Amino acid sequence: MGNNQPKIYIGFITYGEATAKYLPYFLPSLEAQTFQDYKIVAVDNSETENNANADYLKNNFSLVSLKWAGENLGFAKAFNLMIAQAIAAGAEYFLALNPDMTLEPDFLAKMVEMIRTEKGIGAVAPKILKWDFANNRKTNQIDSLGLAINREHRFFDAHQGEADEPGLAVSREVFGFTGAAVLLNLSALREVAFTDDHHQEYFDELMFMYKEDCDLSYRLRLAGWKIILAPEAVAYHNRAVAAKGKTNYQIAVNRRAKSRAVKEWSFLNQSILLLKLKKLPFSWRVKFAMAWYELKSLIFIMLFEQFLLKQLWQLWLWLSVIAERRKRMRVTVDIKAIEKFMQQ
Repeated sequence: MGNNQPKIYIGFITYGEATAKYLPYFLPSLEAQTFQDYKIVAVDNSETENNANADYLKNNFSLVSLKWAGENLGFAKAFNLMIAQAIAAGAEYFLALNPDMTLEPDFLAKMVEMIRTEKGIGAVAPKILKWDFANNRKTNQIDSLGLAINREHRFFDAHQGEADEPGLAVSREVFGFTGAAVLLNLSALREVAFTDDHHQEYFDELMFMYKEDCDLSYRLRLAGWKIILAPEAVAYHNRAVAAKGKTNYQIAVNRRAKSRAVKEWSFLNQSILLLKLKKLPFSWRVKFAMAWYELKSLIFIMLFEQFLLKQLWQLWLWLSVIAERRKRMRVTVDIKAIEKFMQQ
C-alpha cells in the first residue's frame, strides 16, 4: 500500500455462507496483485454481524475495512456506500468485484493501465473466464467479454460459454460491463449519479439486485463515456446465475433453472430501465423490437409466470420516481452512438 491516500478503492459484498467459501481464494489473489496502491473495503449484507465472512477477514485480512450493513441492502445500495467512501477519500477509481472470483496477479495493473489511456473512459471491463470452483480449476471458457445488447434491449455477457480464442483478445469498446468485475472512473460516476438531498446514487437503488450494471452502463454511454474491454486483465468467475440460450425458446426453457426471486428482480429492474429510456429518439427498428419484446414478455408471464404480475404494481407505485430519474439522466450523445452496439 502506498504512503499517500490510495487512488484506487476495491470493494466487494459478502453475504453469509454464499460468499464465505470463496474468501480463501479471492482475497489471496487480491493480495498477490503486482499493483499494490489500493485500499480494500467491503459491505457485509449478512443477517448477523458475527458470521463466517467477518471471522475470516478478522483472522486473515484485517486490513480490509468491513462494514456490517445490519440488513441485506442488495447490490446497488451496498456498492453505493463503498463508492461514496472512495469519493470522500479522494480516490480516482473504484474496482467493483464479486468475491466468487480469483484474479491473475497482473489483473489490477492491466485494468489501471487501460483506464488511464484516455480521459473519456468511464469504465473498463476485464476478460472473465469460468472458474470451476468445485475442482478449483481455471478454465478456457468465457464467462464475459463485456456486456452486449440487442435491439430488443436484452442484455447478455458477450461470448459467454464460448472457448477463449486469440482473436477475441482485442482491446475494444463494448456496450457495457458486468457487475462481477469492473473498474469505474469516479469522475464519470459523479457525473451520471442521481442526486437528491445530498444523497448520490451511482447504481440505481430502485434495483435491489440484477440489471443494475446494465442500467449504469447505459447511463455512462448516454453521457458520452466510453466502456473498454481490457482482455489482458484476466479474472475467473464461478457464476451462480448465467443466461442460457439466445432464441426465445431457449430463454424460456432455461428460465426454469432460475429462482423466483431472481425472476422477480430481473423483470422489475428491466422494466425500470426501459421506462427510463422511454423518451429517447431510437430508430423505428429499435422501437419496434423493444415493443415486440415487451409484448412477448407480457404474454409469457400471463401464461407461465403469473406471479410476476405483482411487480407491475410495484412499478406503478414508482412511476413518478422513475419519471424524475428519467429527467435527470444526462444525455449528450446521438442515439446512433448507442444503437451501433445493438445486435439484431
